[in-house]
Amino acid sequence: GNGPSGICLSYLLSGYIPYFKRHSLHPHPILQRKLEEAPEVSILDQDLEYLSEGLEGRSNSPVALLFDTLQRPDTDFGGTAESVLTWWQEPDRAIPHLVLGRNAPGGAWHSIEGSMVTLSRGEWMGLPDLPFKEWLKQKRRGLRNNRATAEDIAQYYQYYVMKKGLQKNFRCGTVVTSVRKVGAESISNHTQKDLQEDSDSLWNSNEQSTKVFQVDGFFKTVKGDKEPFSIYAENVVLATGTYDSPTWLGVKGENLSYVHHQLSALEEAVKNNSIGIMSDPVLIVGAGLTAADAILFAQHCNIPVIHVFRRRVSDPGLIFNQLPKMMYPEYHKVHQMMKEQTAACAGPYERYVSLPEHNVLSFGKGKKCIFQDKNGCQKAYKISMALVLTGSNPNLSFLPNNGIDLAMVSDQPVNPKRNPIDVDPFTYECTQEKGLYALGPLAGDNFVRFVQGGALAVASSLLKKENKNPP
Repeated sequence: GNGPSGICLSYLLSGYIPYFKRHSLHPHPILQRKLEEAPEVSILDQDLEYLSEGLEGRSNSPVALLFDTLQRPDTDFGGTAESVLTWWQEPDRAIPHLVLGRNAPGGAWHSIEGSMVTLSRGEWMGLPDLPFKEWLKQKRRGLRNNRATAEDIAQYYQYYVMKKGLQKNFRCGTVVTSVRKVGAESISNHTQKDLQEDSDSLWNSNEQSTKVFQVDGFFKTVKGDKEPFSIYAENVVLATGTYDSPTWLGVKGENLSYVHHQLSALEEAVKNNSIGIMSDPVLIVGAGLTAADAILFAQHCNIPVIHVFRRRVSDPGLIFNQLPKMMYPEYHKVHQMMKEQTAACAGPYERYVSLPEHNVLSFGKGKKCIFQDKNGCQKAYKISMALVLTGSNPNLSFLPNNGIDLAMVSDQPVNPKRNPIDVDPFTYECTQEKGLYALGPLAGDNFVRFVQGGALAVASSLLKKENKNPP
């Protein structure tokens, strides 16, 4: 994966080493004291568990909190204190690696509608040693409400890879189809029989001979051909995010051509004039931020909307009930509409109807959709198109058993929020499979500012394995 997690890890594996900046002062006195104990030893070579002990914040990962607070010491309190890290390039400590990704560096940020504004503050989207705000200044732009657009972020990540000289490690336009452990001897003879599973383990881990991972896949060439490749590696890092497979409702008719599972379908329909002001309403299913973005986009284009979601409007689990109004006025407006503009009572908002505590029962031919409320009462609506925006799941089909064996609950699919991959909190190595690491949403870190701590943990672990000139 070549999103923020993969880019950040590539930076750390390219010989860029963080140290505590002498004479800098961190607002956390205990952390400051620990940092002063060995300023000549890089952060990567220190005991991350010791440094992160006692830190609190908006992530459950101690290393994520550590790396975040070293880069943005008082950001949660609205402060702008400078990073207490200084970066040294030490080429002899670089670890050879490849970053494989389907698209340009930046991962899923290239698939998000460019004008969408991020949930996180702009400065939280930045990667090490190149503040996002500084890059934006070069473009002579400011941050709206302290937040950035998806297009800005996608461009920044591409610029970061170029500016830091990481391009040689990136292979874009690649699709990985299989990752599995093989006996070291199969590298030389490449025969298929060595790759047959010869033990009970899905990972084929016959201890005597199994040392490496075989990564298979294909490059998409400029002409559109598929060129196969096989790579052998001692360590593999999974950083493929969660954007791959939109969640389906599993109801009748969901595979009909007017039912879509991505916001881009609405943008496309508006662009080619297949829907407009006079159309039947667009149905939007879901009560997360993507559904809210779709509602805002439809409102902007004067397209009528029916909004269906299962929860109560006042449910504390609803993301809108967790966002400060001042920072997120547009999402607050959507929440207001959800409350005030139900089918039962008309409110002040045109072209929008909210149906809280409703389920979709079926999508029929002729674009007719049937809903059911909490009392079992059914309603039918004629719509122009449906957008089911109820979250997404990672696609781990390239792993044995879809990676299920690696998850916290090892008989359920991997899910970033409910069932992430089980990793060691200070190395991010999979507890079930040595040499395999997981980063970002796959390991339960869902915000760019917090995925970077995972990259720090992986880099620290790999450097210790390589034993590259430790202090």
